[in-house]
Amino acid sequence: MDDPAIASGTSPRATEQAGAGAPASSELQAPFSRPASRGWFALLALFLIAGLLGGWLWLRNAQRDLSLEVGKRLADADAAAAQARAQDSEMRNDLRETRAKLALLEARLEESQSQQASLETLYRELAPSRDEVALNEVEQVLLLASQQLAIAGNIQAALAALQLAEAKLSRMDQPQFVPLRRSLARDIDRLKAVPFVDVAGMSLKLDQAMAGIDALPLARDERLPAEAPAPPPADESAWRRALRETWSELRSLVRVEVADRAAAPLVPPPQQYFLRENLRLRLLAARVALLSHDVQGFKTDVTAANAWVKKYFDTRTKPVQALTATFTQLAATPMPADVPDIAATITALRTLKATRDRVAGPGR
Repeated sequence: MDDPAIASGTSPRATEQAGAGAPASSELQAPFSRPASRGWFALLALFLIAGLLGGWLWLRNAQRDLSLEVGKRLADADAAAAQARAQDSEMRNDLRETRAKLALLEARLEESQSQQASLETLYRELAPSRDEVALNEVEQVLLLASQQLAIAGNIQAALAALQLAEAKLSRMDQPQFVPLRRSLARDIDRLKAVPFVDVAGMSLKLDQAMAGIDALPLARDERLPAEAPAPPPADESAWRRALRETWSELRSLVRVEVADRAAAPLVPPPQQYFLRENLRLRLLAARVALLSHDVQGFKTDVTAANAWVKKYFDTRTKPVQALTATFTQLAATPMPADVPDIAATITALRTLKATRDRVAGPGR
């Protein structure tokens, strides 16, 4: 094996010196490499410290912001809680007031109900029953119908009243009302059988006749139509004209007429007023007899008035002819001699009321 020193061309001494000098050069290089590594470590540590410091500052700021936000939210929550407590207190006060008012209203309601019950009890004790009220109404209706029959002879009004009473009793539908309803039915049939007389229309015709009496012409006022004078000839002489005028005057002194009836009575002018007034009184008497249902008196007065008109007034004029036709129609109108009454129905009603009063007397 070759020697390294011989191969390199150096001597062993040089080699030993070189070996002895090698540690010295490595020792000289070590001090220079160690400070460089320490600088890098220091710089790295400095960066780490700066990062940690920055992170700590960021965390601190974040914590501080979080603390401020939490504090703000806690303050808002405290304010909301305080407001809620205030509202809760106010609602409790309102609830207490409402409960107090409700208790007062309940007390007043109980008092009102008690008073209403007392009033209803008193009303039931004092007020008449429904049947009594209905019977009283039926009695009033029947009395009205009786007055219409007795005073005015108004068949239609009395019939309507009886039908109203029958309808009211039929709605009640009670057995004790059967006799009264049977009597009512009989009276209704009797009134329906009476012929209808238009008293109001007949009275109106009499009033119109009385109003037109003053305009009626008298029979003595009849006049023949005047003859038209003949025109004189154009060449008539004076003596012929004088002779013709004399003859006309002589002819006017005498009038010859053929009458188809007896001579009209002469009524002096002072008596004409009394004639018309007497005729008016006759018609007024006929009107009173019509309203009082005096059939015979009505026909007598109307017939007498018609005879007076035919005797004293000009029957050839239209007003006189219309008046005599009206009188003839009125005298021929059929009128019932007797008007039925409802006394039996009123008696049945009062008997029913008296019976109910006797039965209900001890209880009341």
